Amino acid sequence: MISLDYSLGIQIINFLFLIWALNVVLYKPIRNILIQRKEKITGLEQNIDICNSDIKGKDDAFTSGLKEARVKGMGEKDALMQTATDEEKMIIEKINQKAQADLAEVREKVAKDAESVRASLQEELDDIAIAISHKILGRAF
Repeated sequence: MISLDYSLGIQIINFLFLIWALNVVLYKPIRNILIQRKEKITGLEQNIDICNSDIKGKDDAFTSGLKEARVKGMGEKDALMQTATDEEKMIIEKINQKAQADLAEVREKVAKDAESVRASLQEELDDIAIAISHKILGRAF
């Protein structure tokens, strides 16, 4: 049969001392390490969330900046194209004016040359008519 004597008290004291010693030596350091690890993981997760929100904000800013740059570039391109078109029209107009002036000058020169040739032919017309009539009739006047 089991007798309850002083050895039971010693065993209870030994058990309580063992629990206290294990708690001090083993369980508290492990719990502290687990608490520190949990705090570190929580801090890292918060940093990840902050970084993700920063990345999203920067990505949105980059995208909007890129869109603005494209719109600005297209505006400048359109302005340059309009300027180039205007310059092209001016150059073509100048070329046409010069061509018209040259054409008028050439026509005037051709008209003068035709008039001078006509005048010289008019002078020679009588001589040629007489020569032709001599040849056709075969006699001289």
